[in-house]
Formats: sequence, structure tokens, C-alpha cells
Amino acid sequence: MSATAEPPPTHVRAAFGARGEEVELLEGGLAWRCGGDEGVLLKLAANTAEAAWVARVLDTLDPEEMRLARPLRSTDGRWVVSGWSARRDLVGRPEPRHDEVVAMSLRLHSATGGLEKPRFLDARRDIYALADRVAWGEEDVVLPEDNGGRLFDVLAGSRRPVTLRSQVVHGDLFGNVLFSGNAPPGLIDFVPFWRPAEWAAAVVVIDALAWGGSDPAIVERWSHLAEWPQVLLRALLFRLALHALHPRAGESSLAGLEHASQTVLELL
Repeated sequence: MSATAEPPPTHVRAAFGARGEEVELLEGGLAWRCGGDEGVLLKLAANTAEAAWVARVLDTLDPEEMRLARPLRSTDGRWVVSGWSARRDLVGRPEPRHDEVVAMSLRLHSATGGLEKPRFLDARRDIYALADRVAWGEEDVVLPEDNGGRLFDVLAGSRRPVTLRSQVVHGDLFGNVLFSGNAPPGLIDFVPFWRPAEWAAAVVVIDALAWGGSDPAIVERWSHLAEWPQVLLRALLFRLALHALHPRAGESSLAGLEHASQTVLELL
């Protein structure tokens, strides 16, 4: 996902119907709100093929008990214009309702279970894709020891084969789900991976333990999921590898993963 300090060009805003002059960079720097009350959010895509795929999926997906930030087509029918994609704004904000996010993950992936594997996934070389392959033992990379690599190496020896079915899943739900009172949770983006649905739920749990202030009992609450200890381990290894590869990762975020690892180790 690409942050940008430059607002979307005028022709891009016009193409997606954001005709107003107001342009606001959202917190986190990943999208611009354009056109004031028109509620159009524009985002610069790191991969145009992926951005178009995400738009097509979110345009037709109909998961249970969930709101989706529906994508917008340009005036000539495109999902991506000059590298920019657009979606409707969605009411809500992230909240530490971690079990609800896990439950939402399972509903979402019930809806995505029949999707074909996108071709661009095998060609991806960003740090998210690389960390995923390293976590599953599909690629070897020397990870910086002081930034998570040492703990990764300690935990990697506990990997055992996983026999679960892979499918299209969202691999980064933490922070991409908005809540608004009693309304269903809202999904604002989709970060595709080809992994078991149980792994995607486990990534939410690891994130909640590491950075969301969740109680350790969340691990037990979802322990009925198939091959739970191993998918939880893969999720932790994924986050550790990503942390080691990420240029902006720091000591505080690593401390959160070290905290999460203590809970995971009790299951292995």
C-alpha cells in the first residue's frame, strides 16, 4: 500500500467524480478525501493490476453482516486512472473489538472461498509477499537479527506441515475494519493473499496481541479453528519477517511481537 505526499491530480479527481476543490490527506497518509461532502477517497496504487482486481472483487462481493467501502469506476469505466483508484467513504473508525474482527474474517473468507487465485500474486515481490513466503518456508531470506530475525529463527524450527486448503484471503484486516455503533463492521480495503482462511484469522489475533491490547485469552477463544497452533505460528512468523524487512519498523513494534510470541509458544 502506497502512501503519497502529493494529492491526486485534477484530471484524476474529475474522472472519479470528485469535482470539489477540497482535498484532505487522511490520517496514516494512505488515501485522500476529495470533494468535501462527496465522500470520495482516492488512493495511489502500488500495483495497478492488484488495485483493479481488488476493485472488481469489492464491487460484487456480498459477505454476511458486513459493510463494504464500494469502489468507484471512472467516467469511462476504469477502476484505475493514472495509478489511482477510488472508493466511497465509509462511516466509522477502528476500535479494539478484536473478536468481532476475527468473526468478520471468517464470514469474509466464506464469501471469497470460490475466487480464483489472481495471477499477480505469484509475481509480487513487495515486502508483504516476501515475508509471507519466508514465513511458510517457501523462500529463504536472511533477516536482520536485531529487528525480528533472531526471534523468527527461534520460532521457525517449530513449523510443522499444514494441510488446510488455500484460498483468496485478506491478510491485513487489523486497522482496515471500521466500527460505527451497532452497525455491521465495515471493510475499507482488501490485501489479497493465497492462504488458508484460518491463517487470516490468526493474523488478526497476532496483531491484536502485539499492538491492539488484547488479552491473551483471545488465543483460546479461537482455538477451535483447524490446525490453530500452526496457523498462529505462521501468522507470527509472517509479522516477524515483515517487521525485519520493513524500513520503518522500530523497537516498540518488535516488543509487541515479542509479547505475542510468549502466548504462541505456550501452544507449541
